[in-house]
Amino acid sequence: MTVFIIRRLLQSVLVVAVMTVLVFAGVYAIGNPVEILISQDATEAERAAAIARLGLDKSLPEQYLAFLGNLLKGDLGTSFVFGEPALQLVLDRFPATMELAICAMIISIFIGVPLGLYAGLRPDSVGGRTIMTGSIFGFSLPNFWQGLMLIMLFAVILQWLPAGGRGERGEFLGIESSFFSWDGLSHLILPAINLALFKTSLVIRLTRASVRETINLDYVKFARAKGLKPSRVIGLHVLKNIMIPLVTIIGLEFGSVIAFAVVTETVFAWPGMGKLIIDSIFQLDRPVIVAYLIVIVFLFITINLVVDILYAILDPRVRLSDQKA
Repeated sequence: MTVFIIRRLLQSVLVVAVMTVLVFAGVYAIGNPVEILISQDATEAERAAAIARLGLDKSLPEQYLAFLGNLLKGDLGTSFVFGEPALQLVLDRFPATMELAICAMIISIFIGVPLGLYAGLRPDSVGGRTIMTGSIFGFSLPNFWQGLMLIMLFAVILQWLPAGGRGERGEFLGIESSFFSWDGLSHLILPAINLALFKTSLVIRLTRASVRETINLDYVKFARAKGLKPSRVIGLHVLKNIMIPLVTIIGLEFGSVIAFAVVTETVFAWPGMGKLIIDSIFQLDRPVIVAYLIVIVFLFITINLVVDILYAILDPRVRLSDQKA
């Protein structure tokens, strides 16, 4: 296991190195922030001074080396718009996005796995067919349209829940979060549901497919032939084995929920990283864009590493095949 983890860590370092080049090249190749940040009425001297202050007077290789050196020190530059450290701006919004992503994944797992399990065990029943038909809507409906319909129904017509914003946060064991306050939870429910709909449909279909594949394997038939209770067969032999691919997919999807919560945060005015990156793109605030992308890359790498370790713990064959390779 130690060799397995070290090898994954070395691969992660290589991925980070490559991603810094791609992120820098991609962000610095689009647009010129000078045209937005500096007034058209500014004199040439004022423009030159502003360009030098922003570090845009250097060549691209020099800018990258400066960026890489600052990255190693944890400094990703100062926001052109806010005048604050870009990484700090992103990290200040990080808890809000994490709350939204965690709530969305909890909804997806606790609804998707039982429904997918039922649909897989009873594929020809009315309930099973209804579940699979309903899951199609989760894939098909546009995310922004879902959000608007949720606001229209629950906030405007029924007036059960607020339409947007984060709400007040409660405190528990020194941790401040929307989960510890009813006002915070009421603001969290609609955006979390909107973000969870697609993932719930995905979990339903993956669970059903895994159950249909596992239910016909010899060890499940043998367990039934021994006279074990159906609940024990499902819980011990079916559910335990389908969790191996599900852990992998759910782990990777958690990263995508964080990265692609942009639309939901924009529709519900949720003050997370997604809304910040949209505003920064419009304003060509390069340091904030780079900081956001670097944070997302580190998140994906960390999540992939954790998923690989969990996968190796659940299925020791992964470690063996990795060592042979």
